[in-house]
Amino acid sequence: MNPVWALRFSYQSEFSRGRVEPTCAATRLNQLHAYIACTDATLSTIHTLSPPAFHGARPHPAPPPMSAAPAAAAPPRRVVICGGGVVGACTAYFLSTHAVSPTVPTLVERCAPACAASGKAGGFLALDWCDSTPGLSALARASYALHRRLAADLGGVDAYGYRPVHTLSVCVPSVPKPASPHPMLPAWVDPSASAAPPRELGTPDTTAQVHPGLFTKAVLAASGAEVVIGEVERVVVRDGRAAGVAVKGRDGVVDADAVVLALGPWSGRLEVVSEVFDVSGLKAHSILLGPREPENITPHCLFLSYQPEPGAKMLDPEVYPRPTGEVYICGMTKEENPPDDPATITGEPNSIAMLHKIAGKVSSQLKKEEGAEVVAEQACYLPCTTDGMPVIGEMPGVKGCYVATGHSCWGILNGPATGAALAELILDGKAKIVDLAPFSPARFLKRSRRGA
Repeated sequence: MNPVWALRFSYQSEFSRGRVEPTCAATRLNQLHAYIACTDATLSTIHTLSPPAFHGARPHPAPPPMSAAPAAAAPPRRVVICGGGVVGACTAYFLSTHAVSPTVPTLVERCAPACAASGKAGGFLALDWCDSTPGLSALARASYALHRRLAADLGGVDAYGYRPVHTLSVCVPSVPKPASPHPMLPAWVDPSASAAPPRELGTPDTTAQVHPGLFTKAVLAASGAEVVIGEVERVVVRDGRAAGVAVKGRDGVVDADAVVLALGPWSGRLEVVSEVFDVSGLKAHSILLGPREPENITPHCLFLSYQPEPGAKMLDPEVYPRPTGEVYICGMTKEENPPDDPATITGEPNSIAMLHKIAGKVSSQLKKEEGAEVVAEQACYLPCTTDGMPVIGEMPGVKGCYVATGHSCWGILNGPATGAALAELILDGKAKIVDLAPFSPARFLKRSRRGA
């Protein structure tokens, strides 16, 4: 068994139903489905908070003898990560696997790991799609490479469905017309679904995918982090330094020498963040379908252009087949503040209905009325900032308080490099894997001063 799965983390999602039969075209999925069906257990040590709040990190060697030269600041011994999504999980992993100062953190999550966007995302990875944005390009390229490394280290093919994919742009007509199959179009896509020849957006060298929920949980399990279930109420600050986090409804405080805020759009609910910058939510809908013949669904990701009717707004839904046999379709977004509890998020009927309509136009395999099974209808909130860039770094004015949010639709892609950079910043004092200057939260202070 893959060592990640030996850690017995729980996967509570649509795939635990064991609904899809393994196929001869994907023998390795037998193992994946077996894992999902039999690993209904706790992820690391999950408990509600009760004092003492922190059950410590690994011990560190004694400090070196005094010398004439000033000693470098010791790395923090107790790190608390707030948020059990992909960014929090990756930060935990790279903290615990640091070459010099491995530090196993405590992670505080309100509902369950990957219960929000990290469990409901598409899981699409692209090497060079952020190249037009300075700063973000380096983050994305570093993270794409880390995804490959993690897949090798953690058995990602079996553990969370890592695989390279073909990626196409397809223009879906409002009114389908008979058409001959195009050689670039996969056989499971109806020929009438493409109003023009499809365009190649990515190859297996430049695009890939993971199952986002499984990836997040696998990385978190491999970190060995202790998971505390509870809602973070505030960061405890003493003498200008982060000293821990208070958890709502509890008497105890999770003590810390360093705190990482990776709460997605909920990061802005904390005063230490809202005083510096805003984080908004973008509600994104998705459906998960079981096609009639899952063995015939090839690894082709589709980025669609679709106008429901003349004069209507052009839509840009996306279609991601998964190695488990299901097909994920997403789109239909709108700006909206998320509710307090991620577990209460539901999709809007009109948006869900439109996604079903689009799915049926893409492939008869995905039509409910022709036997496709509805596995999930859902929504999540993507974290967005005012300048469209992630925020990664130490919060100005509060030493030892770090933030990582605002990744929008690229959270799964950029989670590994974000986590690795934060681990370096926390333990080494400087990020080496990527320059964090473009993502510093201090950039918002400069803008507010200019506007004053």
